[in-house]
Amino acid sequence: MLDVIKNLLALQDRDRKLMQVREELSRLEPERHTYTTKAAGTQARLDAVRLQAKHIESDRKKLELDVEAQKQLIEKYSLQQFQTRKNEEYRALTHEIDTCKATISGLEDQILELMEQGDVAQRETTLSNHEAQETKKLVEGRLAEIAKREDELRQQLSALEAGRNQLAAAVDEPVRLRYERLFKSKGNNVVVGIQRGVCGGCHMQLQRQTVVSCQAGQEVVACPNCGRILFFTPDMDTTVVE
Repeated sequence: MLDVIKNLLALQDRDRKLMQVREELSRLEPERHTYTTKAAGTQARLDAVRLQAKHIESDRKKLELDVEAQKQLIEKYSLQQFQTRKNEEYRALTHEIDTCKATISGLEDQILELMEQGDVAQRETTLSNHEAQETKKLVEGRLAEIAKREDELRQQLSALEAGRNQLAAAVDEPVRLRYERLFKSKGNNVVVGIQRGVCGGCHMQLQRQTVVSCQAGQEVVACPNCGRILFFTPDMDTTVVE
């Protein structure tokens, strides 16, 4: 096997590892976003039920103030009844008192309903708070793992890139540039073996002369169909299927 092929195979192996590390790194940010979104979602639900509970409590207190206002009116009208000597005015005040009592009854019904809603909101708040705390704990742990993995991968990437420069320097520039163009266009399977006279990349049948040239190991041989760089090892079956 030509030294240039050996060097290209080593370079290809390094580039595959680099691609793998970069792909894994690229998946970390979406994963991080998924977890932060999950935490934000549970917190938003907690904030919503808390706000709902606050509104219910505020509405209840307002109604209670309205009840007190009606009671004060009853006291006022009762005092006026005590002071009046006119039957017509007394009956009018009685009507006003009855109206206030009816209003109070309606307000108290609303207050009871709001108290029930408040109990439900409180239970929902407790559940949502528990969910938010558990989710926060889970997310913080997962984000720490992602950060640790990201740091490890960046260290690997740095080491691989440094080693890659050394491997690339061992390949003549014209061949290296050709390899790099193929790597960009064909993916990570650029330097391929031949098995039973077939290109290991495009899997097209090779002409006998191409197989013989590759087997001779005197020059860099490319697949006439896809342009990939071919190599041969003694354990390969080079029988060309006619």
